[in-house]
Amino acid sequence: MTLEIITSDSLGPLRHGFFTRRGGASSGVFAGLNCGAGSSDQSDVVAINRARVADAMEVPGDNLVSVHQVHSAKVAIVDGPVGTPKPQADAIVTKTPGVALGILTADCQPVLFADHAAGVIGAAHAGWRGALDGVLEATIDAMVDLGAERESIRAVIGPSISQRAYEVGPEFLDTFLAEDPQFARFFVNGSDDKFHFDLPGFGLHKLRSAGVDAEWTRHCTYSDPDRFYSYRRSTHAQEADYGRLISVIRL
Repeated sequence: MTLEIITSDSLGPLRHGFFTRRGGASSGVFAGLNCGAGSSDQSDVVAINRARVADAMEVPGDNLVSVHQVHSAKVAIVDGPVGTPKPQADAIVTKTPGVALGILTADCQPVLFADHAAGVIGAAHAGWRGALDGVLEATIDAMVDLGAERESIRAVIGPSISQRAYEVGPEFLDTFLAEDPQFARFFVNGSDDKFHFDLPGFGLHKLRSAGVDAEWTRHCTYSDPDRFYSYRRSTHAQEADYGRLISVIRL
């Protein structure tokens, strides 16, 4: 099956894509393009999937750079392959041509950044914790440090869990309100004492407040099992594990 790659005009003409699960070699609950080495999928099959992504990005396999994601606001600045062990971070930036930045997600926001004129790109993994702690702003700051102009940066949020599928408890809401009472606008009432959180809406707010142009592709990972992996959907289905989607950008 051919790889399916979602792109955005905002990031063109740079080669980039939010890869769906279609076109991969994995099977079972991982069926498709599982690129998560941290999953219990067969490591050689994950390597095949990542090689297909590298080919699609037209880079050698070693130049598809990713990090050990830990739900932080840490940013790794890279100029080539990172080796082993991978640095612990949740965003990557570079100004080096031929380096592809890859972020793994399965409901959290994958965010790709570019300042075409300056030749600086970035990629971030922004779950609720990382987004609240400032990973998106940290990515932008790191890009500016490499020569990007804040007003020239374009950011695109890829497939993420949508508000209608993201039910949370009152303690989750309290965490956000403790940071800023205005964050209440990203929550709507759910059943009983539950709420529904708008993760992409929150991401867009954080990006635009940081001074960059931003959009969301409007794909919900939870609601489309044929195209996307979803941690929450797998949990609800009581599956043993779940695949990870990859989102990539390169100069």
